[in-house]
Amino acid sequence: MKVLLFFGLVAFALADVTRFEGDKVLRLKPVLNEHVKVIRELANSVQLDFWAPESAEQVTVGMSVDIRVPAQYLDMVFTVLQQSGMQLEVFIDDVQEAVDRQIENKGSPRAHSYTKYNTWSDIESWMNSMATFNSDMISKEVIGNTYEGRPMVVLKIGKKSGSTKPAIFMDCGFHAREWISHAFCQWFVNEAVTTYGSDSQMTSLLDKMDVFVLPVFNIDGYVFTHTNNRMWRKTRSRNAGSSCLGTDPNRNFNAGWCTIGASTNPCSETYCGTAPESEIESKNLADFIRKNKSIIKAYITIHSYSQLLLFPYSYTYELAADHDELMAVAKGASSALRSLYGTVYTSGPGAPTIYPAAGGSDDWAYDLGVKYSYTFELRDEGQYGFLLPESQIKPTCEETMLAVKYIAAHVQKNLY
Repeated sequence: MKVLLFFGLVAFALADVTRFEGDKVLRLKPVLNEHVKVIRELANSVQLDFWAPESAEQVTVGMSVDIRVPAQYLDMVFTVLQQSGMQLEVFIDDVQEAVDRQIENKGSPRAHSYTKYNTWSDIESWMNSMATFNSDMISKEVIGNTYEGRPMVVLKIGKKSGSTKPAIFMDCGFHAREWISHAFCQWFVNEAVTTYGSDSQMTSLLDKMDVFVLPVFNIDGYVFTHTNNRMWRKTRSRNAGSSCLGTDPNRNFNAGWCTIGASTNPCSETYCGTAPESEIESKNLADFIRKNKSIIKAYITIHSYSQLLLFPYSYTYELAADHDELMAVAKGASSALRSLYGTVYTSGPGAPTIYPAAGGSDDWAYDLGVKYSYTFELRDEGQYGFLLPESQIKPTCEETMLAVKYIAAHVQKNLY
């Protein structure tokens, strides 16, 4: 009886894992208003997963639109698109195959690997070890728990000092499926510790400033991408009156909240929540930054994909008061990044550079008074999208380090 119960539980667990056999990722090129209308009508009639932009409402003439189309809708979607005359290209022919290829089967490394997509349990153990074995450089603080009760841990990196130092705050993993983001925060922490004393730029930074790193913001969602649905994006909170779970945490901050580029529909991938900071994860982060507002001089949030370096604003087309300086720093950072592998990033304020989106953490931090507020959208430009292979973790993190260090050096020289 116990054996039958065990196999029954295993079968139930396996049945709950979302598979993507036959799904395709298409890149569309709407060049007419009619094309935009076709895309929005398709989104209303079948379940499309928007990779870029994040919803049908954000689609405009002239932009590239990446969508995942479930296998059962492909014939109908292809027919409609071809009848519209819209240009399309298949970027990923079989999403499940791309999911399976993303993880390279090299066996389990004895030490924490910075070139693998680690699970939350691995990351949690790693954070404990890093703080224990580098106590002169790293301390950790739990800033609250997630909706499902997991601890949100911030690592404070810097040479211990008797006085309070100015700081930079960096987070990764707002959107659960953006795995390269989580990988970068781990890479940054290790690089900071291992190059301190040998890299003059990193040494100067950590002598004079601290860096707060939140390696995984949306922990519940990230766990779910490993156990149930690789394409999950939002948090995992329950929404009253709806069977749809989760909120888009990067629409949940008090920065033009839910006015543009966000949805009040709990089933939308850009659902803004019931109020600013209605998500406990958003409130935990905001409370920490508010508490340390006097010392935090820069806010950097790491996302993927599209190869962009953005700054405020996204909730309005108005330029930030510090626009010229923010643009100059972004261009300098993008140039530093490009110097290693030739990877090209586009820099600019969020709304005019890609699309308007209210409720973002970068806009919120800037309006709070954190002048140097930046969003990275890491590799690539759509060939793999959210399924960037592990073989690209190292080059992506190496080049991104150059950009982050460029920003940090500017902040260090221009404290306010």
